[in-house]
Amino acid sequence: MFSKLEDIEVRYENLAGQVNDPEVIANQNEWRGLMKEYSSLTDIIEKYREYKKINESLKETKEMFEENLDDDFRQMVKEEIKEAQAKLETTVEELKFLLLPKDPNDDKNVIVEIRGGAGGDEAALFAADLYRMYSRFAERNRWKTEFLNCNESELGGFKEVSFMIHGKGAYSRLKYESGVHRVQRIPTTESGGRIHTSTVTVAVLPEAEEVDVQLDMNDVRIDVFRSSGNGGQSVNTTDSAVRVTHAPTGIVISCQDEKSQLKNRDKALKILRAKLYDLELERQRSEYSAERKSQVGTGDRSERIRTYNFPQGRVSEHRVNLTLHRLEAVLDGDLDEIMDTLNAAMQAEKLKA
Repeated sequence: MFSKLEDIEVRYENLAGQVNDPEVIANQNEWRGLMKEYSSLTDIIEKYREYKKINESLKETKEMFEENLDDDFRQMVKEEIKEAQAKLETTVEELKFLLLPKDPNDDKNVIVEIRGGAGGDEAALFAADLYRMYSRFAERNRWKTEFLNCNESELGGFKEVSFMIHGKGAYSRLKYESGVHRVQRIPTTESGGRIHTSTVTVAVLPEAEEVDVQLDMNDVRIDVFRSSGNGGQSVNTTDSAVRVTHAPTGIVISCQDEKSQLKNRDKALKILRAKLYDLELERQRSEYSAERKSQVGTGDRSERIRTYNFPQGRVSEHRVNLTLHRLEAVLDGDLDEIMDTLNAAMQAEKLKA
């Protein structure tokens, strides 16, 4: 590990020279690539240099302990050695985490799709609650939310809704939200006061750039039709809605949120690229049994990952046995504790692997 860290430090110092070289700066594409690599190594190098500093200090303290010292001073030095060794062990563990391979998608924007499952109108209403939850989470992180498409229910919920969250690190925080979310509560339509259980499916897809997915437009059929539902004066007056069908996979995307046919087309193709990219990621993940057996899971759509119990005011994250008794705060976008716990569990699984 330390041999690898030495190599990384040499690379880091070389990059430091390159990113400040006027000739490199003049070539913005090259400079951006080098700067991205330089930034990705900064945390590792800072922690490695902290390790070296602690280690050097520990050696000096141990040498002092070998000298002729009075009992009180010797005891004080002994305590310093104990503290430094504990700090050194912690720093080594932190370095191990920093050296784990990073998900290349972590910094990407995400497309989130929420669909009502079992439960009819109640599932659609909870889909709307989850849409608000993720929107509030994005606001807390000062990320931008872009509405893509929806199919509303009669009671004001969403049979399905898709939207994009623009923000650095959005995928790294939201990637474990994929799966089945279960809600237990008394629906507004329930006159007998009985608790119903409904489900909503969430899919989180990293935004795919054109370089990530080779999309052959010969495989794509694009149909236009008139928008329906809420959408302002232009609804039902122009053929602005777009339906994109990808022949090889059978994926169908419809977009009608924008008044412009071109904008709807671009949004639909953006979602299609993300879905194709996600299919490829799933194929790659399935090749790694350690990932499949992971406690956190791979975002399999059939997994029941979380339960929101309204009568008890609790949220239970089943993958890591975490229960929080602050349902209202979670639904208002306070998801950090859940996400931090999931990330830590996944990191631990990677370390074992």
